[in-house]
Amino acid sequence: MPKPQYRVYVIELSKRVFTENKKFREANPQYNGVQQCLYVGMTSKTPQERFLEHKSGHRNKKGHRLSSSIVRGYGQYLRGSLYQHLAPVATRAEALRLEKALALELRRKRHAVWFN
Repeated sequence: MPKPQYRVYVIELSKRVFTENKKFREANPQYNGVQQCLYVGMTSKTPQERFLEHKSGHRNKKGHRLSSSIVRGYGQYLRGSLYQHLAPVATRAEALRLEKALALELRRKRHAVWFN
């Protein structure tokens, strides 16, 4: 069986998240209201499958939510142009590093970004 491949993905969020969510606002002091509000995540599934999990509030067998409340409440659509240039990686650790690097790059471009 082939090893899973991990991918990083980006979801555009409604700009309401900035005014309605204090934690999101505090995490993004550089945001000036012009650029997008984004969520950066990583998955071993396709980005489309993962987006649908977020929006449905999917739970695992133990009843734990597998979705971000930020995406569930404010997620609008995948932003493929911001992540499709990134190749899948072999390990979860690599994916987490890539997720953080992309999130910080997008923040440097003055987007408001949420990531884990």
